[in-house]
Amino acid sequence: MTPFILFVWVLTCAIWSTVWLFIKLGVRDVPPAAFAVYRMAIALAVVVPVIVLRRTPWPRGRSEWSLVLGTGFVLLGVNYALLNWGIQYISSGLTAVLQAMTPVFGFVFAHLLLRDERMSAWKGLALALGVGGVGIIFWDQMAAGGGRPVFGSLAVIGSAVCVSVAYVVMKRRGASLDPSVILAGQLLAGAVPLALYSRVVEGNPSGFQWSRTALLSGVYLALLGSVAGGWLNYWLLKRIGATRLLSMGLIEPLVAVLLGAVFLGETLTVRTIVGGVCILIAVAAVLDVVAPRARAAPVPVRAPGSS
Repeated sequence: MTPFILFVWVLTCAIWSTVWLFIKLGVRDVPPAAFAVYRMAIALAVVVPVIVLRRTPWPRGRSEWSLVLGTGFVLLGVNYALLNWGIQYISSGLTAVLQAMTPVFGFVFAHLLLRDERMSAWKGLALALGVGGVGIIFWDQMAAGGGRPVFGSLAVIGSAVCVSVAYVVMKRRGASLDPSVILAGQLLAGAVPLALYSRVVEGNPSGFQWSRTALLSGVYLALLGSVAGGWLNYWLLKRIGATRLLSMGLIEPLVAVLLGAVFLGETLTVRTIVGGVCILIAVAAVLDVVAPRARAAPVPVRAPGSS
């Protein structure tokens, strides 16, 4: 991984690490599906004009449209519905910790579906260390939070499965598509069914308490999370693969828990710091920042006078 790509990876990871805080703030006042639709509508209003002005070609044929819309429905429809519902009942830090299961699912799906992303023993060991760090933070957050609903946690884990499946499938079949076009198609595929669900289940959005905090949180999530973060994700996906991309899910819990402690008064303990160190080491191994040294092949020694 080149220094520039590593910088982009770190930048993208920093963006995604902040979204849990703003989702938590938004769903305090607005129902989760409606808040997700609001976020996606703003993102579409930004992305579509950019595509038109750049004259970027849209997907061609039924297979490409099925790929974009299908992954969009899973990634931004089902995922957002599960995530925004689950985060109402657990802390933003715990949400990020559970979402850190995304690399676990991603490594498994990539190993099965992508020939060039097989899991090595070294990266498998690093992943285990990272999961151990996530487990330490998870235990710490559960202990601090008391009786948090189990179904909220299961919903967030389900959203992690959606993310990993969508990115691995897109890596396998969508390498030729422009990131902006992928993002726009997926936003559309996620927003429409989610808007219908919100209208039927949550009611008329004009009757919700659209506080200033909710409105600003939605704008932040749309511009930084959906547009910038989504575009950078697909830019990186073509260059570093699905497993390295999804590995940022291991480091996001540490940042999210820190942000939750600073801005939401959520608990930060020594166990969280220990878990964070394990996660950092695991991410460094997955990104090949640290790797076992290969033994050099022995140099054959020729006998005197041999040719």
